[in-house]
Amino acid sequence: MGRAEVDVDIDRPADSVWQVVRDFGGLARWMPGIDSCTVDGDTRTLSVMGTEVVERHLGTDDTERSTRYSIVGGGIPVTHHEATVSVAERGPDACHVSWAFEVEPEPLVPLLTQSYQAALQALASGAGS
Repeated sequence: MGRAEVDVDIDRPADSVWQVVRDFGGLARWMPGIDSCTVDGDTRTLSVMGTEVVERHLGTDDTERSTRYSIVGGGIPVTHHEATVSVAERGPDACHVSWAFEVEPEPLVPLLTQSYQAALQALASGAGS
């Protein structure tokens, strides 16, 4: 199983960034490459460059500012995936966002690392705010 983590420092208050990150259905507003995102209960379906990705929300902790989800279907051939996105306060107007994940098969690590890092860079530049 492959594991990786990407992160970024953002010059905005943690609570402000958390409101964007915690919105399970709002990913298309800040993650590059997502054409649409629909939510049905705890499942979201993403349209990504002509491919469908189905993800299940596993939980959100507002106190810790973290949310977990898993890829459960669609066009990405995963046998296991779980990710956690966390927002940590670094002062009144700064925060640190991390996106940690594990995936099987392991060769998907570089693709997901690149995708998640691009999303965090877009978030840092103000996407979704």
